[in-house]
Amino acid sequence: MKWTAILVAALVAAVQAKDDLPPNAQLRIGVKFRPEECTMKSELGDTLSMHYTGTLRKDGSKFDSSLDRNQPFEFPLGAGRVIKGWDRGLVDMCIGEKRRLTIPSDLAYGDRGSPPKIPAKATLVFDVELLDIKRKNDEL
Repeated sequence: MKWTAILVAALVAAVQAKDDLPPNAQLRIGVKFRPEECTMKSELGDTLSMHYTGTLRKDGSKFDSSLDRNQPFEFPLGAGRVIKGWDRGLVDMCIGEKRRLTIPSDLAYGDRGSPPKIPAKATLVFDVELLDIKRKNDEL
């Protein structure tokens, strides 16, 4: 019985594990939820307020989450303050929309990684939810 449980656990881990994408692979954007009504979509230059959870594609381990801190993350879209995969993958999002971004290393942390939690050439998976948009012109 004990060996069966160990075997099942090992099999589940093996099925969940995925190889990293090639560094130059394309960004993958999956829409998980889109609200019926969308009065505003994110544009370059907007300040976005997001909740996110980041995991390594290879083993599914979580390396960061705004939900764990109960604190949304705010940043200007397209200003280079986040990884390229975010600047590209969060355009044209509706408030309340949820996406899964699968980001190859060239659009994330590349050959260096972000030690100790993100190894070199790691493919990252982010589950994101757009909470709010502040237009660049609204902030003036």
